[in-house]
Amino acid sequence: MKKEEKKGKVMFILICILVFIISFAGSAIFKMTHKGEWTKKFSVKWNNNMGTIYKDISYGGKESNKFDMYAPKDNSKKSHGLVVYIHAGGFRTGDKADDAEMLKWLCSKGYVAVGINYTLQRNDDPSTSIYSQSMEIKESIPVIVEEAKKHGYNLDKMAISGGSAGGTLAMLYAYRDAKTSPIPVKMMFEMVGPSSFFTKDWDIYGLDKSSEAAAGLFSVMSGSKITKDMIESGEYVQAMKPVSGYAWVNKNSVPSVIAYGAKDKVCPFKTSAHLVNALKENNVDYKYFEAPHSGHGIQNDDKVFEEYMDTVVNYLDKYIPVKK
Repeated sequence: MKKEEKKGKVMFILICILVFIISFAGSAIFKMTHKGEWTKKFSVKWNNNMGTIYKDISYGGKESNKFDMYAPKDNSKKSHGLVVYIHAGGFRTGDKADDAEMLKWLCSKGYVAVGINYTLQRNDDPSTSIYSQSMEIKESIPVIVEEAKKHGYNLDKMAISGGSAGGTLAMLYAYRDAKTSPIPVKMMFEMVGPSSFFTKDWDIYGLDKSSEAAAGLFSVMSGSKITKDMIESGEYVQAMKPVSGYAWVNKNSVPSVIAYGAKDKVCPFKTSAHLVNALKENNVDYKYFEAPHSGHGIQNDDKVFEEYMDTVVNYLDKYIPVKK
């Protein structure tokens, strides 16, 4: 191969990866930023009579291994439900503090609500991947359960959720890791989290046109070495399974509420079909919401967004009801 041609291919791979990073890292938008009247029922004016916020509790050895716990005022009940919400940010940015309003609202409903930080992908630390982040989330749950117990909250069931990157991490815990959870996982809800990684679906990043670019980006995302030959033979599909939420869905998977924007150019909309099909084929109790006019933030379909949130409340009430 000529030197100029080889250099051109390398540049194309780098551009594809850079486009992904810029697009996805700017996607920390799954917050209740809508100002419509309907959003009021999913927010609260927090005061100390509602509960106590415990911040920056460590769960691992890394600097970012911390969580915030929002504990309801009444800890006299025999048991409580836990709702974990994982922040967005394209796996490279974001913070648990971004979801304070969501966590306060969940706490006000009577749940112990927890936001978790995890090690973000950085250019100077190629060891961090979606897989390593998911392992950190898995590591945090037993610590959360024990920390809650210290403050008088016996946790006996949980839901896990997130938006965008956080949605992917929530899926992985709910579908892949639930069997190892110290307390039963009863449901999962998420918006616009990538659940699958097929080159033809990630065409907006050029992965359908360049095996080299696909191998480069999928290696970064999975934390394992994926080669051009693996892309072309289809072997990469199995290599991406550890970070593909849809691939872990089975007949015992937890009830799920999910939403995607049909015009999403950050998390390719085509990826949602694999998750929906897996849930349907395995007879999982699920609700799927498609926002026809929206991109990554479900920003142009308030009615869909409201229906999604109403359904989340219904599933929480059904699967992890707050004890009176």
